[in-house]
Amino acid sequence: MQLKNREEEKHVERMRIDRIKLATELAKRDMTQTRLAELAGVSRTTINYVRAGKSCTDEVGQKIAKALGVEVTEIIED
Repeated sequence: MQLKNREEEKHVERMRIDRIKLATELAKRDMTQTRLAELAGVSRTTINYVRAGKSCTDEVGQKIAKALGVEVTEIIED
């Protein structure tokens, strides 16, 4: 079962959220990273990684966008 999970992980789509766009959206809403993590249902560590320029799964990107009230296309890197 664990091998199957590793294989599935290899096929997970990833994206990179633009750090400046994310910071701008947070500032517009006067929202902290902690609050974003709560609303998105992800860990604060995940938000920290994204803000540091690391990629995330499409699922996490969608959750972050939804929590911010924007389309994911508005916050991903061009």
